[in-house]
Amino acid sequence: MDLGKKLKLIILLLLFSVAASAQNADVSALIKEGIELNNAHNYAGAIEKYKQALAFDPENTQANYQMAFSLFSSGKGTDGVPYLDKVVKTNKNFTGPAYELLGSIYDAAKQPQQAIDAYKAGIKIKPDYQPLYFNIGLAYFRAAKYADAEQAAIEAIKLDPKHANSQRLYALVTFHQNKRAPALLALCNFLLLEPDGPRSAEAYTNMQSILKGGALKTDGKTDAGNIALNKAISTAVATTDNRRYATPADLLAAQLKAIFITVGQLSEKQSGNDFFRNYYAAFFYKLTQTEHMPAFARLMDLSANKAVDTQWLQQNEDKRKALEAWVMAAERKF
Repeated sequence: MDLGKKLKLIILLLLFSVAASAQNADVSALIKEGIELNNAHNYAGAIEKYKQALAFDPENTQANYQMAFSLFSSGKGTDGVPYLDKVVKTNKNFTGPAYELLGSIYDAAKQPQQAIDAYKAGIKIKPDYQPLYFNIGLAYFRAAKYADAEQAAIEAIKLDPKHANSQRLYALVTFHQNKRAPALLALCNFLLLEPDGPRSAEAYTNMQSILKGGALKTDGKTDAGNIALNKAISTAVATTDNRRYATPADLLAAQLKAIFITVGQLSEKQSGNDFFRNYYAAFFYKLTQTEHMPAFARLMDLSANKAVDTQWLQQNEDKRKALEAWVMAAERKF
């Protein structure tokens, strides 16, 4: 090839490269504009931007995912399935979120088994993507498959222990199996992460129900170990019944301390359910051996007696910070 032809070829390659770079910039800019419009709840505008981006690059993973997300947000979730089908085949960064969104679309469309299948498929490809476990746990919960939901919640907590919703899910699904000790301790863990708010008030109500001996009707049979743990709660609470306490938080501190000690000691002798024994029972048993129970009880009680507990926590900020430091430093095993 003579020099002139080589120069022409080089120029053509450079032109193609510049055109491709410009196109990529256009696609990225359109996707960014679409995301901004979606965040402003202008879903129609966002969808139009993604259409333009996909006209340039039909296989663009992010554009396909964002298109499906905006369609779902606008109430047209099933229209987003073909876009997600493209994304899940790529096994890239958006694969986990795409399976999560696919499951949510089926869930919203009242197709629980399709939702569960989507989450399962996602877990097989992205086993470290925490939202898939949480969402499949929710799907199992809605389908009254509480044992499956419990296992999903455990995996979600292992991947993200600070995810308050996963703690709440574990509490709910164990409570529905009349596993009152796991439910109670998970509620306490949830309230450590989210001590105030509407869901905290619900958690406090469920906690009080358990403390007063409440149980949900269940179809399945419970094992001897769980029966013993349920009885341990009742026995521990009974030891505090005939005493007087200055505030509801002081009573709660006494009740929870008695329960944590009794359940902690009992669970050490039991086999099976390693997650509950190691992650919850051992942790809260260690808490009773510190000076942090008063501050802990104020957080547990905050949604019910906000004015009194807020004042106490403000006046005892050092105690709250000491509790937070202990929680952060405490070793917890799964």
